[in-house]
Amino acid sequence: MTSAVFFALTLFAALGSGLMAGLFFTFSTFVMTALGRLPPAQGIAAMNSINAAILNPLFALVFFGTPLACAVLIGRGLFQWSAPGSAWLIAGCAVYILGGFLVTVLFNVPLNNALAAVDPAGSDGAALWTRYLSVWTNWNHVRTVACTAAAALLIVGLVVQARHGA
Repeated sequence: MTSAVFFALTLFAALGSGLMAGLFFTFSTFVMTALGRLPPAQGIAAMNSINAAILNPLFALVFFGTPLACAVLIGRGLFQWSAPGSAWLIAGCAVYILGGFLVTVLFNVPLNNALAAVDPAGSDGAALWTRYLSVWTNWNHVRTVACTAAAALLIVGLVVQARHGA
């Protein structure tokens, strides 16, 4: 692949990290608080609606495309370790994959699945909703910080590359 392709992949990874950071930031700063103010059955219904609506092609492109681009960039960075900006790019990509993508897959999605399976009007629903609001939001804070850090690291990597004409 040419340097222009890797530049485009890096830019895509930085933008994807930033977009995901913004999405997660909104949930951490006000969406979950607003949903938590609703009665449990309504909060569950609203969150389940959000979780269904987010599954769309544009979100999938960013959500799955960013870690894929990051994986390619990590591979390139490891093979071209001495290239300017490589360490920044590897760090940014690793932070995104671990703290953004894997946290989502391992923690937030299973909680979403449990929420979708519960009867919102039942006592189990209310108990799960209380736990969900706390645990899901705490993991979301991790995703927010990780994706923000990943975007920053990737941008620094791009700047270092640009300064060295890479």
